[in-house]
Amino acid sequence: MVGTAHRSAGVEGVEGGVGLTALMVAAARAIETHRHDSLARDAFAEHFVLAAPASAGWPIRMQQVPDGDADPLWGRFARYFGLRTRVLDDFLLRSVRAEAGGARQVVLLGAGLDTRAFRLDWPSGCVIFEIDREGVLAFKHQVLDGLSATPKAARVPIPIDLRADWVGALTDAGFDRAEPSVWLAEGLLFYLPGASEKYLIDTVDLLSTGGSALAFEVKLEKDLLAYRDSPLYTSTRDQIGIDLLNLFDGEPRPDSAGDLADKGWSTSVHTPFDFTRRHGRGPLPEQNDALEGNRWVFANKPRP
Repeated sequence: MVGTAHRSAGVEGVEGGVGLTALMVAAARAIETHRHDSLARDAFAEHFVLAAPASAGWPIRMQQVPDGDADPLWGRFARYFGLRTRVLDDFLLRSVRAEAGGARQVVLLGAGLDTRAFRLDWPSGCVIFEIDREGVLAFKHQVLDGLSATPKAARVPIPIDLRADWVGALTDAGFDRAEPSVWLAEGLLFYLPGASEKYLIDTVDLLSTGGSALAFEVKLEKDLLAYRDSPLYTSTRDQIGIDLLNLFDGEPRPDSAGDLADKGWSTSVHTPFDFTRRHGRGPLPEQNDALEGNRWVFANKPRP
């Protein structure tokens, strides 16, 4: 186990709002890591949770949750994040290891406290670009530096808000649009207005040559407030003070999967429950289910 991180690490960027959700997901990854039937392991996740005052008292092991898996937040919701981590890990590694010459550029949009550059076994020559706000990346760097963590691939952090000129910053950092790339928008699009989502998807298409791949997560519900009494939302609000429905953008969502298909990408759209059944672990549908509209989209741009 990696040594204990210093709790004095700066917390700018993760102390409230969407930044706080990054700590929630880190706590979920920590809990998943310590499960006997873990789907994904992240030895760094618990150190983010312990380093931030807002989350220092949150559980990082299921044994610390009084109701165990019956707890909607640290049971079912955390298991959802563990499953999502595993599915997207598999997607990234499959994309860079493709027999026909996998992509060597990986772009994490809204990277948050993602530690894939440090924990996945990347092929030689991979470069991981991490785009997120300066405060989020600064907190992550302080914690990881305190652990003397070493990335397993070339890692290029890009401290910029996605509302700014992130394309210019990405290009300046060495991204080559003539080479295939793999893109990931994990837990990001929920918070963006529909026009911003469309711009992001269109931009990824413009920056991607044939052989590129993209994975992202969306919600299909037209009225999120219909799920305001869902145990996932109420427990998250009541236990740790994160009101997800207040953070999510309530505008109608664009059909990003359909837009990519119209641009020539091959796309597949899945519910999380598809992967629960595949792996034998994870959430299944239930009444008044906040996960009902969640979709995981995978897209590939054919080579010429």
